[in-house]
Amino acid sequence: MDTMSYLFSAYAAVWIILALYLFSIHSRERRLRREIERLKRILEK
Repeated sequence: MDTMSYLFSAYAAVWIILALYLFSIHSRERRLRREIERLKRILEK
């Protein structure tokens, strides 16, 4: 492999890792929002 191939591979890997990290944060935030709404409904009763 030449230098540009390594550079492209590293660049692609960083973007894939970043996308997976952002997806996991989004999933956790969505789960927390649902939990907060559930707790609000419980407190209103």
